[in-house]
Amino acid sequence: MKKMFLIMAIAVISCGKKVSQENITSKEPQKETIVGADSDSHGCKASAGYSWSILKKECIRVFEGTKLSHYDDGKSYTTASYVIFDGNKAELFLDTQKESIILERKSEGDSWINGDWQLIPWKGYVLKKGKDILYTGE
Repeated sequence: MKKMFLIMAIAVISCGKKVSQENITSKEPQKETIVGADSDSHGCKASAGYSWSILKKECIRVFEGTKLSHYDDGKSYTTASYVIFDGNKAELFLDTQKESIILERKSEGDSWINGDWQLIPWKGYVLKKGKDILYTGE
């Protein structure tokens, strides 16, 4: 019984020493992560869901805009895209593009256009590039 107690005591003491020696020897500087320090060049905080809007000229949360989903092409997507509107202009935030795209329409009821991009107000919205339907939304 005394031998068992002695063996347990030695084991506890040696483990304790090993842990404290590891703590002493690993005094490497720790990198500090500052929450909310991810501002972009416009001061928008991505961690809070903000992105810069060229159209609005301010930080916005694009997910508060109109959601556009990938057109049913048989693939499965885990991302979404969004469009925001301001007067006769629309700004696209697509998951496939780094920069937003500004579209403009001539009058009420027309499609918003920029080059071969076309946002059509039909049963919600249909976004085409050239002849291809890429996104739909409501």
